[in-house]
Amino acid sequence: MGARGAVALQYAAAGTLTALWGASLPAFDARLDLGAARLGAILMALALGALVAMPLAGRLADRWPGRRLLRLSAPAAALALTGPALAGSARTLTITAIGLGMLLGVLNVALTMQAVAVERAAGRPAMTTMHGFWTLGAVAGGGAVAAGQWAGAGVRVLVVAGAVALATGVAVAGRGLVEVSPSGTPQAGTPTGSASPVPIRATLLVALGLLGAAAFVAEAAATDWAGIHTTRVLGADAATGSFAYTLFLATMTAVRFIGDAARSRLGIGRTIRLAGCTATAGFGLILLAGELHTDESTRVGCALAGWALTGAGIAVVWPVVTSTLGAVGGPARQISAVTTISYGGGVVAPALVGFVAARVSLPVALLIPAALMVAIVVVAPALLAATMRGHRRPVRPHQPVPHPTTPAHPTRTAGELVDTKRSLR
Repeated sequence: MGARGAVALQYAAAGTLTALWGASLPAFDARLDLGAARLGAILMALALGALVAMPLAGRLADRWPGRRLLRLSAPAAALALTGPALAGSARTLTITAIGLGMLLGVLNVALTMQAVAVERAAGRPAMTTMHGFWTLGAVAGGGAVAAGQWAGAGVRVLVVAGAVALATGVAVAGRGLVEVSPSGTPQAGTPTGSASPVPIRATLLVALGLLGAAAFVAEAAATDWAGIHTTRVLGADAATGSFAYTLFLATMTAVRFIGDAARSRLGIGRTIRLAGCTATAGFGLILLAGELHTDESTRVGCALAGWALTGAGIAVVWPVVTSTLGAVGGPARQISAVTTISYGGGVVAPALVGFVAARVSLPVALLIPAALMVAIVVVAPALLAATMRGHRRPVRPHQPVPHPTTPAHPTRTAGELVDTKRSLR
């Protein structure tokens, strides 16, 4: 297995791990009688644990090779899932959720560093495809929990067995990971086309973090509110509401597997602008659906098309941001800082959209992610171009560099020219 395949498996495992947690929450709620308030507090504890750990993970990645960090954090995060699965009280579940969140935060940074190393070694984009494997893993994990419960298996057994299997799988796959230096570049022996590390201004890092946060807000709005909008605003049944979320995830996954090729063909600026326009059009159709005075099937069809376009547009935004950071180089602290700010957007989004929906209406609340997608169209191309501005072209391996004191075209005698012509015959 090559390094690219090993990293893809790690991404798929991370997606499966996240899905095992999310798909098991209804069973945890029923077993421990949590209620909405406690469940919300537990989800916030998980998110805060991740936010605290991400900056620390960046410092660790600067000191340790990226392979070592991922080989330690991936099995540990998988095994940490057994804590919530076996928790006997809400307090224990909260404590174990904090630990799981911290390990997921470290895992997120370690995965990004490995994907950056793979891109540099291959000399072509790979980040969007890696995130495609993450979504595939999420679908597989959620489906496994649902199928296991339908077959009569307990959630505790399913989660613990899944955690052990994932820990074993990522430990084996970890042998094929790329060894990278603390600065994020492949070490000697690994093909490289990386640029010299370029420090990025703090203001630019914050702006990139906010760009990623905009994508996470839109994604969270879709995953948390697509089904509710379809049922409560448009009057569809619960199955159709679930299908809205599924359609969003399906188009996101499909586009992620073609996103790297599109970026190679169109360039970063056009790709991010097209992504923002697509997602903006999607939210436009969603908002239009609630204003149509037609039959329910037409309104629902309009909204479903909107969620499909939204998923297709959002799919490449965050991968392009992290890939751009990786191409510029610099310490892992930069990537972890941007990741922390961006992830914070995903944490704030559900509460923000819910607050506005409760005070005004859900369609008005969905104007927030729609406006953020417009901002991506307007701001993102210039922002990414500014990030790449300090990027220096790499020197190809084994490319001879002329000595500065040697003339580029040394003067030759007539005899030397004759000898040269004879040697070329």
